[in-house]
Amino acid sequence: MLDNLAFYIGIVIVILFLIMASNKIKVAYPVLLVLAGLAISFIPGIPKLRIDPELIFFIFLPPLLYEASWKISWKELWRWRRIITSFAFLVVFFTALSVALFSNYFIPGFSLALGFLLGGIVSPPDAVSVGAIMKFVKVPRRMSSILEGESLLNDASSLIIFRFALITAGTGQFVWYNAVTSFGWMVIAGVGVGVAIGFIFMKLHKYLPTDANIDIVFSIVTPYVIYLVAEEIHSSGVLAVVSGGLLLSNNRLSFLSSTSRLRGVNVWESFCFILNGLIFMFIGLDLPEITSGLGDVSLSSAIGYGLLITLVLIIARLISAYAAVIVTLIARNFITVADSRHPGYKGIVIIGWSGMRGVVSLAAALSIPVYAQGGAEFPQRNLILFITFVVILTTLLLQGLTLPWLIKKLNMPDPDFIMPDDEMYNKLRRMLSQQALNHLKTNYSQHLETEKVLQQLAVKWEDASVSNNEDILMTEEAKKVYREILNLQRQWLTDKNKDHRIDEEIVRKHILHLDLEEEKLHFL
Repeated sequence: MLDNLAFYIGIVIVILFLIMASNKIKVAYPVLLVLAGLAISFIPGIPKLRIDPELIFFIFLPPLLYEASWKISWKELWRWRRIITSFAFLVVFFTALSVALFSNYFIPGFSLALGFLLGGIVSPPDAVSVGAIMKFVKVPRRMSSILEGESLLNDASSLIIFRFALITAGTGQFVWYNAVTSFGWMVIAGVGVGVAIGFIFMKLHKYLPTDANIDIVFSIVTPYVIYLVAEEIHSSGVLAVVSGGLLLSNNRLSFLSSTSRLRGVNVWESFCFILNGLIFMFIGLDLPEITSGLGDVSLSSAIGYGLLITLVLIIARLISAYAAVIVTLIARNFITVADSRHPGYKGIVIIGWSGMRGVVSLAAALSIPVYAQGGAEFPQRNLILFITFVVILTTLLLQGLTLPWLIKKLNMPDPDFIMPDDEMYNKLRRMLSQQALNHLKTNYSQHLETEKVLQQLAVKWEDASVSNNEDILMTEEAKKVYREILNLQRQWLTDKNKDHRIDEEIVRKHILHLDLEEEKLHFL
């Protein structure tokens, strides 16, 4: 490891420049990172990368899922729970079944069990890729909520299929009632473990004398503890981490201070930023290792199989998107659904085309044992690995590059939030100021007569509660002027700090206040 330290440091630097480039050209960074890793892998003398699947499952997956569960809206997740769960479970199973039948029929040497094994590997779309693309385009909130919610749960369902298929392919036996019992245990126990451990950590945050640093360390440890405990009792670690993350996220105001929340966001964004960058770069770098194990299967045949499986995945997802709409239209006659309005072909196409594969698929493929029970080589392991790589690369390039164009071309209106974001922001701000002003006048009228600071706050809230939209939001030109003034103030403080009679800690507090003022400009 230390022998290649310079190489890994160089990889991190390359990742940073590539992500900056992706932001500049508005292309999802997973696409550039996989292509760069692929290109670097062909450079002579580059160390061969061998990815340990346990490294991905334990080091990378828990924090990435945990951070995603903190970002998602529980309100939206619950509102669209039926379509999210159908895509996360039923659609994943349908996709795995489609891949199993196709591979069993068209790929020589593939049994139905191996087909399900491959289907379980490649069926879940990747959350990171979809999220990276959504940064550059605006889609209706319901679409992003459905895609985010699906990506949180589909990893668990696909890994459950993968585990059962792995046992069947290795032993040649499949006992359906054992599979049903195990499936129920993995789901129920996984959710239970996540909620229970999340509740324990919530109480630790709340009742122990923690500070911001301890809270952040606790938050980093939490997903690993949840995942490890869940896996030890043979339940779903993915569902456990998601459940625990949703519980803590939904109650964050009750046990975290404002300082912990502010600092925690910065730490977690940086932490997951480097994890995402590394994992997609590793996917590209791992190609020589995957290709070298193809054996008797020709490279052209293996690529052809991968492209055909990719086509099956795309068609299966598009069919599933249409089927989900049909089921919703039928179900609204018998039960209350979140929205009975037809989403139109635009919504169906967007959801159907958002099927890029990534981290979980690669980790699952790599975790296939080299030898099956009895000591024989696990059948078709190397071909499954290569097909998985082709699927990841093809979906990232084909769908990842075309999805932003497709979303802009369809230009789907948001049926839920017809009010512009800035207008909604202003409306809530006025209502919030009026609520604070009413509370102050009702409960602290005597203090209001004597306390100058409270009088100033009252004036501020009165102005905010009656001001127009134009008075609240700053134009880009005004922000530019304000940033220039803030920079001048920082420079003045730096020069003033040369005076030995002034405590530098006081100067730093003023600089921190100026930094917070500049940070607020991102939300105005």
